[in-house]
Amino acid sequence: MFVLGLTGSIGMGKTTAANMFRRLGCPVHDADRTVHDLLAPGGAAVSAIARQFPGVLNEQGGIDRQKLGAVVFGDDDALRRLEAILHPMVRAAEERFLKRARARRQKLAVLDIPLLFETGGDKRCDAVAVVTAPLFMQRTRVLKRPGMTAEKFQNIRARQMPEHEKMRRARWVLKTGQGKLHTFRRIKNIVAFLEQG
Repeated sequence: MFVLGLTGSIGMGKTTAANMFRRLGCPVHDADRTVHDLLAPGGAAVSAIARQFPGVLNEQGGIDRQKLGAVVFGDDDALRRLEAILHPMVRAAEERFLKRARARRQKLAVLDIPLLFETGGDKRCDAVAVVTAPLFMQRTRVLKRPGMTAEKFQNIRARQMPEHEKMRRARWVLKTGQGKLHTFRRIKNIVAFLEQG
């Protein structure tokens, strides 16, 4: 089974690209979705995070992402402690996903991981596709998000690998600024190529 890493900086269109892979019948593991589940009421990470960062629980018994974000935003030590809890759990979920895909004899599985290169996740992939768009388009998309500010956007970008370096390391570059139809055609060609092998 071919394991394709899918990554891209914030606001580049990675979620849209992941959904296109799904439409074409490819199983996709969404690392962000896994984190949401881990932080939801009853999630496996809730108690450990609540112990490490008091005051971040919400009324439903899950983690209040806004409060947690305020605690770790700009604090490298706090972010490392949070990642030490979440990353092993996300990795375990990814391994279960790949095991199921292999059992179903899938030819291709996609790992949708925002910080794929930054966390060394590319080493677990056979190749990587990166989504990209011009900076002005990225900025416009991101600043439309609720609660997003120019400062937060800059802070997020500073933590992510420079765009030119991601593109250099990727086998495929998906330019989402050229329209959804263009992106879908590129993804369709990638899937057809990988499923032939």
